[in-house]
Amino acid sequence: MSNDNPQSGAGRPLPKKEADLFKNVIKFYESKQYKKGLKNADTILKRFPNHGETLCMKGLILNSMASSEYGNRGLDCKEEEKEKVEEAKELVKKGLMFDMRSHVCWHVYGLLYRSHRNYPEAIKAYKQAIRIDPNNLQILRDMSVLQIQMRDLSGFRETRLKILTLRPNNKVHWLSYALAVHVCGDPEGALGVLDNYMNTLGESSEEFKRGFESSELALYKNKVLSETTSSQDGGNYFDE
Repeated sequence: MSNDNPQSGAGRPLPKKEADLFKNVIKFYESKQYKKGLKNADTILKRFPNHGETLCMKGLILNSMASSEYGNRGLDCKEEEKEKVEEAKELVKKGLMFDMRSHVCWHVYGLLYRSHRNYPEAIKAYKQAIRIDPNNLQILRDMSVLQIQMRDLSGFRETRLKILTLRPNNKVHWLSYALAVHVCGDPEGALGVLDNYMNTLGESSEEFKRGFESSELALYKNKVLSETTSSQDGGNYFDE
């Protein structure tokens, strides 16, 4: 068994075979095929027992397995579940210590905190992951969800702007940023974001046709208008 410790965060990626297995670990975790994910993680750890990202993913899988198993059984298994969760936490912490320059490890650390409703610490972990990988959309999205949940409105606005900057062709990102500006108490700014979004569209876009999406957008824009101008101006939008 090799004691090598390749760390993606330190510029030493896994060999191709183990790298493919690691991709499977993530895929199985996301599809909730936890046993398969655990098997692939253990295969990697047999050769690279100190690989930080794999240790973190194994811990995250065990944490999810504990929540799923004992939650579904509906039995009084609190002590047993607590032991499993503590094992998961220790694995994630151990993995992070082995590779503190990995955005994956910090992201997993945040996911672990989030699963136990420790949202402030989860956000701290996400921010550290973003420092390492500033353009990671998945981490940015995860962080924005917690920011709005924790009423960190300025942070939510900043994160949604970063996401929009990275993917300006996505409608959801435009509307999410408009909402972020709106909830920060700037309806004029939100209106400007909506207008800028409309200016990016072609004449054949769904937003210019009569339908559910266009009507919902019109209603929201009218709401914003009502907060910035007179109700008469708000009504004028429906006449356009």
